Amino acid sequence: MKPRTFLLLATALTLLLVLANLAWGSVKIPLDAVIDICLGKGAEKPGWDFIVLQSRLPQAITALLAGASLATAGLMLQTAFNNPLAGPSILGVNSGAGLAIVMLLLGGSIGSSSFMLSGTLAVLTGAMTGAIVVLGVIIAFASMVKSNVMLLIIGIMVGYITSSAISLLNFFATAEGVFSYTIWGLGDFSGISMAQMPFFAIATLIGLVGALLLIKPLDALLLGERYAANLGVNVRLTRIGLLLCTGWLTAVVTAYCGPIAFIGLAVPHIARLLLQSSNHRWVVPATMLTGSVVALLCNLLCVLPGELGIIPLNAVTPLFGAPVIIYVIVNQRKIQYFN
Repeated sequence: MKPRTFLLLATALTLLLVLANLAWGSVKIPLDAVIDICLGKGAEKPGWDFIVLQSRLPQAITALLAGASLATAGLMLQTAFNNPLAGPSILGVNSGAGLAIVMLLLGGSIGSSSFMLSGTLAVLTGAMTGAIVVLGVIIAFASMVKSNVMLLIIGIMVGYITSSAISLLNFFATAEGVFSYTIWGLGDFSGISMAQMPFFAIATLIGLVGALLLIKPLDALLLGERYAANLGVNVRLTRIGLLLCTGWLTAVVTAYCGPIAFIGLAVPHIARLLLQSSNHRWVVPATMLTGSVVALLCNLLCVLPGELGIIPLNAVTPLFGAPVIIYVIVNQRKIQYFN
């Protein structure tokens, strides 16, 4: 598929899925009423305005931005490590952010007597710190281990270590703390209100813009670090930029939405397979849009009809991600887009 055609179709599909997320829910609201509410014309029932604008709209925007962020983070990690199985969850970045957050759920704040962070800012700061520390460890091992497979195994082991620490902390935590962490760990796009949306949107957009600025260095890294250095790319600075950008995107989404699985791992492959290209000029925006499409679709599938409730997000994302990863592993020799 031609890149421009793909981007246009993905944009149209994203807009349709946003509209579908606004119309679909436990409360049945006609589509024409949803459109009128979005246009500021009001609705027949006053409660519908609140449901659409204060509940479903922020949830749809969160899914759109979170999907794009996680998919972009996965793409950058796969390029940086030249490994198709690299991703925020596989390399333990999610676990690192989760470890910091469970520590905050137990302690509640960061700082000393003279400087203290608490609430949402503390959670975001802790998640960012945890994600950056884990990525820093992986980058350090990347300079010592030449095999991508061994580096992937190291990343998985780091994830196990952080998961073990999380389990130990939960063992000594109160019932309320364990319950809060369990709910957070299921993944959810509905935790952000319209009042919190500006900060979340600005934070994710900063990371996405940073990814767009790294397009040329990412293309150079596909050909190897030596080749990239010969082209004038500062490989060390590029890796630091990848570290900060990936850590920031993962931390922001994980802090607000929980450790969402498979989107960061599978979506970059979907974008590459559809484009049949590794040119980051097209792959980066295509991955962002595809991530938004997948996240919006998963969020739509989580809502059961009537009053049956809502399925946990991490129970739905593997249905899309796992088959893609299996296909990539089985057909790795036939797929030429990655190298």
